[in-house]
Amino acid sequence: MSEPTESPQAPAAASSAATSTTTSGATIRLENLTKRYPGNPNPSVDDVSMEIKAGETVVFVGPSGCGKSTTLKMINRLIEPTSGRIRIGDEDVTDMDPVKLRRKIGYAIQSSGLFPHMTVAENIALVPKMTGWSKSRVKDRVEEMLDLVGLDPREFHGRYPRQLSGGQQQRVGVARALAADPPVLLMDEPFGAVDPITRDHLQDELIRLQHELHKTIVFVTHDFDEAIKLGDRIAVLRERSHIAQFDTPEAILTNPADDFVSGFVGAGAALKRLNLTRVRDVEIAEFPTVSVDDPLQQIFNTLRAGQGNELLMLDRRGRPYKWLRRGDLMRAKGSLARAGQLVHDTVTRDATLHDALEAVLTDSGGRVAVTGRRGEYIGVVDMETLMNSVHEMLEADRLTAAEHAHDLEELRHHRVERDLEGLDDGAGGS
Repeated sequence: MSEPTESPQAPAAASSAATSTTTSGATIRLENLTKRYPGNPNPSVDDVSMEIKAGETVVFVGPSGCGKSTTLKMINRLIEPTSGRIRIGDEDVTDMDPVKLRRKIGYAIQSSGLFPHMTVAENIALVPKMTGWSKSRVKDRVEEMLDLVGLDPREFHGRYPRQLSGGQQQRVGVARALAADPPVLLMDEPFGAVDPITRDHLQDELIRLQHELHKTIVFVTHDFDEAIKLGDRIAVLRERSHIAQFDTPEAILTNPADDFVSGFVGAGAALKRLNLTRVRDVEIAEFPTVSVDDPLQQIFNTLRAGQGNELLMLDRRGRPYKWLRRGDLMRAKGSLARAGQLVHDTVTRDATLHDALEAVLTDSGGRVAVTGRRGEYIGVVDMETLMNSVHEMLEADRLTAAEHAHDLEELRHHRVERDLEGLDDGAGGS
């Protein structure tokens, strides 16, 4: 991740976090959901019905003002529906106490929503305390959640939000939303206010968390590429939250329902499909590495023993630190302090090939380091691997197009034969 914060004991804690979280997702059903505001003749959300399956991530995407955030906020009744029903699992929550409802639903927003006068631990503990958890259980849960989102509990427990970077604040916001182990997590453009690299890493983190937790996630974004990357299914919404298409990312990319949906897909649909494939799905190559603590002579020996003219230097926690070329070592003169090129970007195994391609294109060496959940080095992905994947996708598209053309030709041929048979029958009966 972009903020290295892990502790040596973290992997064991991570295992504990994964096993102690037991609640999975719940089905969400919206039935004829409508929102009208006084003085406005048209509803902001008009008669929306959909079913979101337990454990899936559904992304709402649409133009500004189409009602996607309003629809999201009606699920936890931050906005009260004018009419319609909301069912979560087997329970109709339309008329229940909204405060009790919100304690059962995680909620993460763009600005993280952390209380500035509370420490990180106090922010995360808020809902568990309100629901009556014991002090020891709350304490354990805070540490568990910090570890789950990749923040060292010992380092971040007592910090205040103002002492965190934007990406760290969003991680704490997600940790707080998940602290009481809700079956449903609502996310309203949670990564919209951070820089692009941090945003990519936060998206990867959410994908990893979902693989572990299997919550039902409803996610709002205006970024179609983000929707493709995160969503099991995408709801493309017109004005008043009318559903233009509700389908898998691949189905929307390959077969948009109409011109409105095509406008969201935009140009380069084949390249956008790189968002459907993860780094873990392609070959992650080995690369010669050295440690920042290795003596200069040992680094020279490692370089000579390899086939290339470059090494990757790792820091003391095993994270990518610098790319070192042979010329850098020749100019080092006993010190590597200023030698080499800092590693500016990495990708995780949950990153998309689109993320990896962007990182590779901005790197002079044509490769990007792949890291684990705590930033530890795993391997590299290079331009050749990514271009091979692009060619395979384009070839698959070409074959699919050829098959469709063949099917259409056969259909046309059968129709002509059928029409000719009809003419023969008509002539015979005249």
